Amino acid sequence: MPNYYPVMLDLRGRPATVVGGDAAAAEKAAGLAAAGAAVTVQSHAFCDDLEAMAARGEVTLRRKAYASGDLAGAFIVVAAVTYDQPLVEAVWAETQARGQLTNIVDVPARCNFIVPSILRRDQLTIAVSTEGAAPGLAKRIRQRLEGLFPPAYGAYLRLGAVARAHLRGHGVSYNRRDQFFGDYVASGALARLAEDDTAGAAAVTSALLSRYDVETLAEELLACRQTCEGACGAAGGCRRARERTSVAGDPA
Repeated sequence: MPNYYPVMLDLRGRPATVVGGDAAAAEKAAGLAAAGAAVTVQSHAFCDDLEAMAARGEVTLRRKAYASGDLAGAFIVVAAVTYDQPLVEAVWAETQARGQLTNIVDVPARCNFIVPSILRRDQLTIAVSTEGAAPGLAKRIRQRLEGLFPPAYGAYLRLGAVARAHLRGHGVSYNRRDQFFGDYVASGALARLAEDDTAGAAAVTSALLSRYDVETLAEELLACRQTCEGACGAAGGCRRARERTSVAGDPA
């Protein structure tokens, strides 16, 4: 049997419906909202967490029991209703007739996608999946990875994105950029960031860039990192670096 195909979904602004009102539904709604989806949660009653999320404007609550046709317009549907088998089948039948992405919590046979155990460090996302065979094991693997990828990885990634933009802006080849990141991993920048020494991490990175014929001050790296807020690499590189010279070479 073929394995699952892993993907990253862009849910920004997309309508998402969560069926259910308990803590499991709240957890799923929170994840969808954090990804930028426009989340509607439907149930005859809601837990305190969902009420609080609605009060903060993070989700919209629809206070009614599910009826056929309620899922029209949803790009993605998640149902936390394992306790109600007829409801599981009704939700599954409607979503499949509409061709919607559907996850019914803890019922793999009634899902056309499953959600892995996720470790996030800003733009760094690490997903662990056992394809539904042992979710508890996936969770514990993810917990072990947390020690290998500490919270400082978010700032580390942003600083690396700024460095990459400078390398590309100076026409450094793909192979040389790849070599740079091998050196960056060994540079000690992450350890400095883990100690909240952002200036030291920037100085280490600036010195490393100079070895690749890219001269930039540590202060400029810091300013660019703070301005970009993690978006430098995703949007084609840091504006400050692009303004120095036109981008050359391949898009890597």
